[in-house]
Amino acid sequence: MIVDCAHYRGGARQQESPMSIEGAAACAQAGDGFVWLGIHDPDAQEMAAIQRHFDVHELAVEDAEALHQRAKLEAYGDDQAFVVLRTARYLDATEEVEFGEIHLFVGPGFAISLRHGEASELGPARRRLEDRPELVRLGPLAVVWAVLDKVVDDYEPVVEGLANDIEEVETRVFEAESDQTRRVYLLKREVIDFHRAVHPLLAPLAAVDRGAYPAIGEELAPFFRDINDHVQLVHDEVATHRELLTSALQANLAVLSVQQNRVVRTISAWAAIIAVPTLIASIYGMNFEQMPELAWQYGYLMAIAMMVALGAGLFAFFRRVRWLD
Repeated sequence: MIVDCAHYRGGARQQESPMSIEGAAACAQAGDGFVWLGIHDPDAQEMAAIQRHFDVHELAVEDAEALHQRAKLEAYGDDQAFVVLRTARYLDATEEVEFGEIHLFVGPGFAISLRHGEASELGPARRRLEDRPELVRLGPLAVVWAVLDKVVDDYEPVVEGLANDIEEVETRVFEAESDQTRRVYLLKREVIDFHRAVHPLLAPLAAVDRGAYPAIGEELAPFFRDINDHVQLVHDEVATHRELLTSALQANLAVLSVQQNRVVRTISAWAAIIAVPTLIASIYGMNFEQMPELAWQYGYLMAIAMMVALGAGLFAFFRRVRWLD
């Protein structure tokens, strides 16, 4: 579905109503400015029309039709490029990161953005770019900057959401409220998936910073360099989250081990306390005729007193060594 399609000339948008794919291609071929075509969840007919009217490289179209791509920037010849970005948003209720994709075709006189999923709506990116006429004049590569900047900015709430939940789970681990193993594992899995979305961006952005893509030019280079700094920061924070979750998992297992040891000690202490009177009672229950104090009038009371005294002594000892807390 076409969300928006506009023709830009002289740093300004030329019409308010979206154009069709055919109309956008005609404007692009006229060589006067450029068009930005935005489509959400394109179908096969729209993809075929894009390839037919814009002469997009068939390998780029093939990659765009196959979802779950890694983030990348590929050049096709001297005048076309294909960009894949992984979008993300954090669902705090379920503690999950929802991912999507944005594919960008960039060529002479056109930029085509294909958005899959609900994350990183591109309307704000388009409005932000339209508010910067000096960037619009730089052509379709300014669209790449606007979209990339929006996607990377949307990573920040994901980082914050993960950080809040990691802090909460750390608190619960050390408060020993319950076993947090499952929650820590699921959070770590989300962090790893998020790392897979962010990490592949480092290489192409570093290449842009080194000047590997001369078409970007000196005017746009600082803006891409700023995005590179943001991605580096997000990547470092994600790496920190992974380390914290690994430590939290180890700490949780240590807390569980301490709890288990405490239970074992308590059971062992009570077993020792019960074992002494049981031993005495079993000896005097053997029914032998010749046993010490068997015929004594106070033998029974002495045996009971001995059991109580030894049990109380053991109880006091285990309380002192904190085995019965």
